[in-house]
Amino acid sequence: MSGRFVRASKYRHVFGKPTRKEQCYDNLRISKNAWDTNLVKVGDVNPQYLSVNWEAGGGGAFAVIPLSERGRLPEHIPLFRGHTAPVLDTDWSPFNDSLVVSGGDDGKVFVWRVPEDFTLLTDAEEPEDVAPIGRLTGHARKVGHVLFNTAAENILATSSGDYTVKLWDVEKGAAHLTLKHADIVQSLSWSANGSLLVTTSRDKKLRIWDVRQEKPAHEVPGHSGAKNSRAVWMGEHDRVATTGFSRMSDRQLGLWDIRDPKEPIGGFTMLDSISGVCMPFWDEGTQILYLAGKGDGNIRYYEYENDKFEYLSEYKSGDPQRGIAFLPKRGVNTHENEVARAFKSLNDAYIEPVSFIAPRRSEAFQTDIFPPTVGTTAGCSAKEWLGGKTALPPKIDLESVYNGDEEPTVVAATAPKTTATPTSPKSKKSPQKETAGASQSGSGATAVPVRGPPPDIKDQKTSISTMASKFADKAEDDEDDEEDDSNDDSDSDSDFEEVPTRKLGERKGHDITTSPTKTTTAAAARQADPAPSAKTLKSTAPPSSSTTTATTSLRNTTSNTDDNPLGIGGGATPSSSGTGTGIPPGLGNSIGSTIGGAGAPADPSSSGGNPFGIGATVTPGPTPGLGSTIGGGIGGAIGSTSSNPPSMGGPIGIGGGSTPAGGTNLAGGTGSPFGVGGSVTPGNVGSVSLENVYRLVLEQRGLILRLTGEVERLRGVVEERGGN
Repeated sequence: MSGRFVRASKYRHVFGKPTRKEQCYDNLRISKNAWDTNLVKVGDVNPQYLSVNWEAGGGGAFAVIPLSERGRLPEHIPLFRGHTAPVLDTDWSPFNDSLVVSGGDDGKVFVWRVPEDFTLLTDAEEPEDVAPIGRLTGHARKVGHVLFNTAAENILATSSGDYTVKLWDVEKGAAHLTLKHADIVQSLSWSANGSLLVTTSRDKKLRIWDVRQEKPAHEVPGHSGAKNSRAVWMGEHDRVATTGFSRMSDRQLGLWDIRDPKEPIGGFTMLDSISGVCMPFWDEGTQILYLAGKGDGNIRYYEYENDKFEYLSEYKSGDPQRGIAFLPKRGVNTHENEVARAFKSLNDAYIEPVSFIAPRRSEAFQTDIFPPTVGTTAGCSAKEWLGGKTALPPKIDLESVYNGDEEPTVVAATAPKTTATPTSPKSKKSPQKETAGASQSGSGATAVPVRGPPPDIKDQKTSISTMASKFADKAEDDEDDEEDDSNDDSDSDSDFEEVPTRKLGERKGHDITTSPTKTTTAAAARQADPAPSAKTLKSTAPPSSSTTTATTSLRNTTSNTDDNPLGIGGGATPSSSGTGTGIPPGLGNSIGSTIGGAGAPADPSSSGGNPFGIGATVTPGPTPGLGSTIGGGIGGAIGSTSSNPPSMGGPIGIGGGSTPAGGTNLAGGTGSPFGVGGSVTPGNVGSVSLENVYRLVLEQRGLILRLTGEVERLRGVVEERGGN
């Protein structure tokens, strides 16, 4: 049956939930400038505000909208004016929700502070605009991107058409570092600790900068397409995700290892053939990458796991977006299991919030989907960062936000995550040894279990051989115990190990005697001659009547009407003719006549009903049945004391021939459960290779032992019913 296996993920059922039109931010005049930017940004601290690039006459401006003031906005609202050309990008300080910066087509960077208790709902006929509190001068051409450092306070990166990225101390208004590029920068993103910066540019290069050294640590070819590409740092991972286009204008997704970014991990992943730029957004808490395309209304999201992006789902909408922004984790609604919220600009007239919800039945706080997130305190100051300090900002517990605490609980900062690089097959040597070494190194070190490769065919064969040796050794130990009890030691030339004669159910006149033997076990035979040649085995003559053989004589000495306890070695009492006397039907005789021969020979000294019927002469019975099909009896296969040993009757030899035709016991009749009426035809020359028989015996020993146990159980049932 073919089935479809679904990867387990707690975010597999996350879905996007749009907002009704009356709850959107309506009556906006969003900028129609063609510069590739997101147009919308959300405050990072509480958050409280949303900034939008505004379509304004007489210079550039942007609007700040309180997140709580939804619905249709007034016709005239206070704007943040100061630029003499359209505003191209804005960004909020991650540690001060009232501080916002903007970059414009006029090459200027302005710093703004949102007034306290700022609102758009005023009674004034002409709302008063907000003026900047600072200006950063240094770029010669338009400023296309502005981005605050993620860990250091008041450190700002700005990119310009003069092919440079400048790093500013906003508080002092000075540019301390400059990163020179070969073409216009299309996107930039900070690492979690604020020490590295990744940029993409129009020269199709991906650069990873050690910003305080003012030189790229890596510079590699990126997406080969002519359209814009984007890059986003994946939080505390040492990975970067990029989106761009191929030479055939197919949208692509790439995952890069910053330690060795020669090419993306696993190559580029083709998304589709839509022409709009794909905007990536990384959520550190859920490890999800959101991809929103310009010009289409869909938002795809992927979960990052095992160094690859696993597709989760897609939010589909018929309304195309030009810009989009994601709310910081501190602002999501944890009571409704909202893991993310996006603000997408539609028709240059309104902004629609889209909530991404992980469905859960429990109303309690979901710790697994809301881990600690970055708080409102910076890891270091601007002066410390410029001096070389690197630190992650402390995190807050979202459960305190869920409970409505005024001061969120601060948790200890963690070290940046390092993704393990997949090892090559050559390095996978003996996982068990590596685990053992790990447990021995260091005090209190815990060994990490390592799953090894699956066993091959050779290992499986070795395992089967080991199991056979296990049964052989166990049989040897049991036989030694029997010999110690009987205090009878003798020698034998047999090359086969005998099944131990257990004194189970010794009752009603059954006399179980053991002839003098010298046991040569299978394990000992293998040690003496590990690999006997086929020639040697073939030339070995069968034991003659004058040779002392390993036999176990199972005889009925007192009664012919009772069951043989195990029924092994023959189903009838030896008589002068060897045809067997009439024994009343019984379970023991039924099974015994099918395992190892039907009747014991007339002369007990020359051959006996040994456990496998070795040396027992089998006279053809009536119609062949199941016994001849399964094996036909090993007794006729291995050898006989007569001059003309019978040939092998079957490949396995569990069954056996029935009682000779002249016999009247159950084995020769129609009630034998394992070999009804089976027969073995004697041959002129024993043509069976002892090597093959030896192998078959070992392979079937376990089955025979289990069969013997079942016989014992059935015998007890029959005995109980017979007593009643």
